[in-house]
Amino acid sequence: MIAHLDLDAFFAACEVLDHPEYAGKPLVVAGDPHGRGVVMTASYEARPFGIRSAMNAAEALRRCPNAIFVRPDHDRYRRRSRAVWDWIRGRMSCVEQVGIDEGYFELQTPYAEPARAILFDLQQGLLRETRLSASIGCGGSKTVAKIASDFRKPAGLTVVPPEQSASFLAPLELRALPGIGPRLEARLSELKLRTIGDLAALSNEALARSFPGSVGRELRDRARGIDERPVDPSPQMPVSQGAEETFPRDLSAAAEMEAWIDRLSDNVWTRLEAHDLCARRATTKIRYFDFQTLTRSQTSAEPFASAEELAAAAKSLLARALSERRAAVRLLGVYASKLCERGKELQIRLPL
Repeated sequence: MIAHLDLDAFFAACEVLDHPEYAGKPLVVAGDPHGRGVVMTASYEARPFGIRSAMNAAEALRRCPNAIFVRPDHDRYRRRSRAVWDWIRGRMSCVEQVGIDEGYFELQTPYAEPARAILFDLQQGLLRETRLSASIGCGGSKTVAKIASDFRKPAGLTVVPPEQSASFLAPLELRALPGIGPRLEARLSELKLRTIGDLAALSNEALARSFPGSVGRELRDRARGIDERPVDPSPQMPVSQGAEETFPRDLSAAAEMEAWIDRLSDNVWTRLEAHDLCARRATTKIRYFDFQTLTRSQTSAEPFASAEELAAAAKSLLARALSERRAAVRLLGVYASKLCERGKELQIRLPL
């Protein structure tokens, strides 16, 4: 079975660890709420006010005037992230970290109850060791595990027996399936599809009419719980590192997009550091609301020295792309390539 672990409101949780006086209060990690700042994350006490990631910080302040606003400290978050994933790797043999606060790992059992016991012990041990809460989902595929980890946040533990994957997914809203945002959801609703189960039951003929190519087949497979992607610990030298996000709603404000570029760059930098690598080439990927996709790249003479330098390059590329076409964005990605280790550059081409 495959498990997905997601640290609960990670940036906010890090702030509470270092400032215990914030505990139990609405806390927002964001840029300047009196300027053009954007929310990066909010504590669970702040979320009932409707505060969410990528929201304008001024709007978050309007919704909750008593919230505590703190500026993000990415170096501190990366240090805590490394401690978490080093601890998990010490207990699990096959771990794939996919972001600063989330990742997958394999369990050496095909049965739900032994998996539940193992994961409960891991969850509680992580809390004792790092004082950080995590939600864990587990199932027969990455798709099921990812959805299950969101099921009972915070501190949730949801285990789906592999034979129950389809029935677990069937009643959920389409938006719960990774890769389905508002525009695609609206398109699917035109086909009278409302739930993941509706998508799973779509006939081959209807699928071919509505989604030519492989995209529809992949979506339907995922809706059925079919996802053959393995957990990839990548012990070998990677040729590139990247992170991307499909948003629950399309983004229109440049400040929101830049905030996500910062977060994605943090994720990429965390992976580079895990392999003791740096990079000279940055690529920004943009997918618009109508699925047109652009990629823009730039190569520097010297390796990027920090996540902030990588983010600055990625944001410059974002601005370039938006100057060519300004429209609502459903996905952003940041990639790093032309990797360097001990001064030796790896001559590769970034696959996108």
